[in-house]
Amino acid sequence: MKFTVSSSALQSLLATTGKVISNKSPLPILENFLMELKDGKLVVTTSDLETTLVGSIEVDNIEKEGTIAAPAKLMLDSLKEFPEMPLIIEVNDTTWEIQITWSSGHLSIPGASAVSYPAMQSLGAESKNLTLDVDMLVGGINKTIFATADDELRPVMNGVYFDFTPESLTFVATDAHKLVKYAAENTTDFTAAFILPKKPANLLKALLLKEEEPVEVTFDAKNAAFQLQNYKLVCRLIEGNYPNYNAVIPTANPNKVLVDRTGLLNGIKRVAVCSNPTTNLIRMDIANNKVNLTAQDIDFSVSANETISCSYDGTPVSIGFKSTFLVEILSNIETPTVVVELADSTRAGVFKPVYDDKQSSESLMLLMPMMINA
Repeated sequence: MKFTVSSSALQSLLATTGKVISNKSPLPILENFLMELKDGKLVVTTSDLETTLVGSIEVDNIEKEGTIAAPAKLMLDSLKEFPEMPLIIEVNDTTWEIQITWSSGHLSIPGASAVSYPAMQSLGAESKNLTLDVDMLVGGINKTIFATADDELRPVMNGVYFDFTPESLTFVATDAHKLVKYAAENTTDFTAAFILPKKPANLLKALLLKEEEPVEVTFDAKNAAFQLQNYKLVCRLIEGNYPNYNAVIPTANPNKVLVDRTGLLNGIKRVAVCSNPTTNLIRMDIANNKVNLTAQDIDFSVSANETISCSYDGTPVSIGFKSTFLVEILSNIETPTVVVELADSTRAGVFKPVYDDKQSSESLMLLMPMMINA
């Protein structure tokens, strides 16, 4: 194997694909990049057995094609020190030694045979295929991924739920305390669903930020594949039945608070400093077009309160929420104004963005309340 490549292009490709490699790889060979030179391209594969990412770049002056397993940490540590310059990379087919040469020097890295590198997961004949808009996919993952859980007992909550219907694609995430639902208009000729684990969801989110073309999605009962321009992500899905998310979303919350999102968010952050560090409880007393925020930690005799103006239509309500969850939810709403729909102190609050014009998508965030003293 011998070719010439841009140092920055190679470093970018390896840094991106290297995010799949686990700190505790299940197999020693998975601590390597699988590098394959063919058809004028360098194809790099990384895997942790659950998730596989394949990326490619164009290279020059190909003298000999081939495949090698290159140590990930050594390759990344070496390449990050280079400015933009052409590198000549040559692999000895007998010793698997990797020689990297540039205008003023060279380095040698020990590689290995790639024969034992695991094959990529394959999708079954019954798999479904569709094309999704990049912005919709980015929006759905961005809006929901913060609400996923880390729950060993309920693994179905540890990912983003994709719910396909003929009219829409709905993204859902929940950790049983908060729930996010993001529904976007999308036409498909089938009804299906899958749960995308958190790690590949984060990888996909990062990859999509540089993508402009629609993404081809293929999935079956066990795996999903996302085909981008220069990358392909294949991952094992979380198996199991996702909770009936529509059943927990209140349909009749008569009390509606219209409030400036940034003002409420900053007020919560200020008052939360004095909340109990165990519960992070903030009490909200809402009446007369005002939201009064209160937090206290009796053990240390500290307390804080702040009053924020709002537009309120409903009876006086007192409700408690975990401040860290409130901050997460309000930080993930992009509109200047937010509407909070409430029933009473024991039922979930629903947070929705307020748009000036009609949107092709809709989102809501649900937060379960905490017990407050009367």
